[in-house]
Amino acid sequence: MQKNISIIGAGLVGSLLSIYLSKRGYKTTIYERRQDMRAGSYIAGRSINLALSDRGIKALEEVGIMEDIRKIAIPMHGRQLHNIDGSIAYQPYGNEGQFINSVSRRQLNMKLMDLAEKSGVHILFERKLESINWHINEMLFDNKERVQSDLIFGSDGAYSAARLTHQLQHDRFQFEQFYIDFGYKELTIPAGENGKFLIEKNALHIWPRGNYMLIALPNLDGSFTCTLFFPFKGEPSFETLHSNEKVRTFFKNAFADANEMMPQLEKEFFENPTASLVTVKCHPWIRKDQFALIGDAAHAIVPFFGQGMNCGFEDCYILNGLIDKHSGNWENILDEYQALRKPDGDAIADLALNNFIEMRDKVADPKFLLQKKIEASFSKKYPGKWIPSYSMVTFSPHIRYSEALKIGKKQEAIMEKIMAIPGIDKRWEEEEVERMMLEELVVKE
Repeated sequence: MQKNISIIGAGLVGSLLSIYLSKRGYKTTIYERRQDMRAGSYIAGRSINLALSDRGIKALEEVGIMEDIRKIAIPMHGRQLHNIDGSIAYQPYGNEGQFINSVSRRQLNMKLMDLAEKSGVHILFERKLESINWHINEMLFDNKERVQSDLIFGSDGAYSAARLTHQLQHDRFQFEQFYIDFGYKELTIPAGENGKFLIEKNALHIWPRGNYMLIALPNLDGSFTCTLFFPFKGEPSFETLHSNEKVRTFFKNAFADANEMMPQLEKEFFENPTASLVTVKCHPWIRKDQFALIGDAAHAIVPFFGQGMNCGFEDCYILNGLIDKHSGNWENILDEYQALRKPDGDAIADLALNNFIEMRDKVADPKFLLQKKIEASFSKKYPGKWIPSYSMVTFSPHIRYSEALKIGKKQEAIMEKIMAIPGIDKRWEEEEVERMMLEELVVKE
């Protein structure tokens, strides 16, 4: 007998999961606390443009909807760095032909909900989860509606109500919530005349400034969604930029070229919310064959590797494969889902935090850039022996996040030795350096 499945949260992961399940013939209903964002009266909340990459694409392709999504995505082939002195440098992503995709969170979410409903999913809005009676798997919503379900998925984000009711009624639930001392604020570089892109369209733009940074991702209408990642306190910080004059002066000094393209800067700075950045790790994610957390509800991460959505989509992909493997035995499916995805969720959380330091600081450091050049050259010559960390995470969905973290640590230890060679900036193409890297790889195996 096919299960009656309920999903809490109609966000990106919940919507994609519902498509997977509905296509398998499960009667699937999503319960969403917000209004329908496709309705004209919907008020948009916080948003960061998303970077859709190979792991997420693999999941969308498997369920047959990637072609629909490609229509709202813009390829980004590399990073465009805007240095403090006004110079610009370009760093391609991965190998030739590899790229990530800029996509609007809201546009993608609306498209996924449309496709979910087309697949037979029923989405109910303005249903805020209050609690779950685990004895009969009955959900209670704030409108006093009670709904029984054979299987419930909690896909309601980093501050998940489904996780909370699971946590409060589990005697050995482990939970870690970690905030960094930086927040983010969304700003805009509008399109030029006739929808012209004012800076390079097919790149992710970064203004790295050591302790903070500005990034910009392209939109279909020619505008760029900018995100300022900035300390909450200190000098400078959100706390100290408390007037229009201070904001504009700061941007003139710190992000001169961006500043000239941001006519609504002051208005957006004070009207748009300042949001926190949280990492969530927890365990267990499941209850026998009746409940599972998925996406940010299970493993919220900071956005600095562009993998939050991709990781959640990969959850759906892995889960779908396990349905076949275990012939629909949901207790076995969820057991293995947790065993596989918990280590990977923890790993990408750590990788994302590490990448924050790289993006805001190291990408403008000549020594770091030389290290990446050496790695890229070595990888091109020995692709079976060395895949750069960014490529493992972003372009290698066959490599688990946990494995990418492990390999990345070994490679970083090797590069520390290589970069310590006297005169490495002049000698890095010598055979002796290459031989040393090959020897170190054997030692580290």
